[in-house]
Amino acid sequence: MDSQGWWVMVSFYFAYGSNMNPARVSERGMQFDAVQGGRLEGFRLVFDKASKAHPDIGHANLTYDPAAAAEGVVYRLTSSSEITRMDPYENAPVNYSREVVTVAGVHCWTYFANPAVRFAGLKPSRSYLNHLLAGREYLTPEYYRMLCAVECVEGR
Repeated sequence: MDSQGWWVMVSFYFAYGSNMNPARVSERGMQFDAVQGGRLEGFRLVFDKASKAHPDIGHANLTYDPAAAAEGVVYRLTSSSEITRMDPYENAPVNYSREVVTVAGVHCWTYFANPAVRFAGLKPSRSYLNHLLAGREYLTPEYYRMLCAVECVEGR
């Protein structure tokens, strides 16, 4: 296969934000047939992507940090085109860019917030963070505890 089209064959999705909740991913119509935990080395979870509806609320993003690792959920998609079902929910390519990362030796799609929608000092809403916490069975106990300790904006 030529070097221009290798990405077409990527059939995994690494979710580190609200899509760690498999029920949410199913509701969004993305078809998958297996789910497992995953760890992306060299990146740290942050909440610096401004919410479209509430600009003072932060949504999940990844930032490069060679000393860190972000945990999440890896979905095995039923076809390589399934990832396009998630693009409208991520408002890609406007709010997030979809890129390929390697998690445990497997190429996976994931999303990175674009600089124009990133702001320091944001916090997630409690309802948003609860979607991340719904991925508990796929996370290490330490990472889950770290998520539980994230300061939230209550009442939204």
